Amino acid sequence: MSSNIEIIGIRGIPIIRPGDDLASIIVESARNMGVGIKDGDIIVITHVVVARAEGKIIRLDEVEPSELARRIAEEVGKDPRHVEVILRESKSILRIHNGIIISRTKHGIICANAGVDASNTSENNSVVTLPDDPDLSAKKIRERIEKLTGSQVAVIISDTQGRPFRRGLINVAIGCSGIQPLWDRRGEVDLFGRVLRSKITCVVDELCSAAELVIGQAAEGIPVAIIRGYKYIRDDIPASVILREKYEELFI
Repeated sequence: MSSNIEIIGIRGIPIIRPGDDLASIIVESARNMGVGIKDGDIIVITHVVVARAEGKIIRLDEVEPSELARRIAEEVGKDPRHVEVILRESKSILRIHNGIIISRTKHGIICANAGVDASNTSENNSVVTLPDDPDLSAKKIRERIEKLTGSQVAVIISDTQGRPFRRGLINVAIGCSGIQPLWDRRGEVDLFGRVLRSKITCVVDELCSAAELVIGQAAEGIPVAIIRGYKYIRDDIPASVILREKYEELFI
């Protein structure tokens, strides 16, 4: 456990374009702020800037919607081309309600609209999809930052998602590298001597939600945060282990 942590929003990051060296930009921006990047830092990055750097921008005028996309678009009030991209990024559609398409993405993530983002694209009439492999993206960024700085860090890629039975959105991890994503506390003893039977904390989700307090949303223009002082277990277990198997799912 850490008694004190610091969360620093990294300012000065420009609009990310396809092919940009995102890790180098983060390092330079942190240096320009005077905070730098230190051993043990956790770098939380919104998925949109990662996807943009990887060229995951789709121009809607190049998309031909299917008949299914047209039918769903009429039901939910979306551009049928946007819906077509959602369908292409989905393994399956789980529910359509109140203008929202809940799907299981190609990565196995259950979320609204398959994570296809029509905001923060900078290009008119375009959308941004999730990175193809968020865990691999996190690993590449971490390795590049470590090479540039000589510091050992962890990298988490975040996305904003809703939760069953609760209003409001929070940031969660869709990719990570250099940090153990789950803290299994089963077998530990509580204050009254009872053995914990089911306590598993999703550390990377909690860190993403904490980082969102300084990252904010589109208007703030801060897509990266450094969490400093949190004592974590260094590992390269992917964030994909967070996803429940189908037999474990409780709400669908």
